[in-house]
Amino acid sequence: MHQLIGKKNKITLYILFLLILSTTSGEFVENKNRYFFQINIEGASITDKEKISNELNNILYENILLIDKEVLKKIISKYNIIEKYSIKKVYPSTINIKIIPTKFVARLSGNNQLVGANGKLIEDKENREILPYIFGEFNTKDFLNFKKKISQSKFTFTKFKMLYFFPSNRWDILTYDNILIKLPQENISKSLNLAYKIIVSNDFNNKNLIDLRVNNHLIIK
Repeated sequence: MHQLIGKKNKITLYILFLLILSTTSGEFVENKNRYFFQINIEGASITDKEKISNELNNILYENILLIDKEVLKKIISKYNIIEKYSIKKVYPSTINIKIIPTKFVARLSGNNQLVGANGKLIEDKENREILPYIFGEFNTKDFLNFKKKISQSKFTFTKFKMLYFFPSNRWDILTYDNILIKLPQENISKSLNLAYKIIVSNDFNNKNLIDLRVNNHLIIK
């Protein structure tokens, strides 16, 4: 009799255990469906879109109300190809991310890295754009500052064949006409405009060097 009661108790415990498991599993699936949302990425290449989506997968089952935009920004900002982006939550279950890729403005010498207009380096072995080469070790701040000075002058990057950055924080430029422009550390825009004026002038023919490194001194060869 005792054995029969013991077996009945065990069976009852098993049934209760199974009921608890099925209930918990059912709640998990329900919550999963309740909090599932999709992320739409616009403006990125297929490859970059896949990479970004894969990184965002681990938050796909969170409540959209709890998604911190700073977390999304941290993930997106890791991609140097991105110039600008916007994030918009569309309740109840969608996040739209719009990306504006940076434009390539130069190449690094000796490797497959391109320099974006945002000053960041991007690896792209397939890119075949004709871009000026940059020699020397520079940081984003150096490049963006120099790029700004160029935009304030009469020159554009399309006029440059090569750029050389020196540890003294000074730049040299070689144009597509094979004219080497040696720039000072300061007054870059003013010096660029002077070099431009000399290049387009008919008074200085067969020139291949414009040296503006010393203040108030001009050397033309």
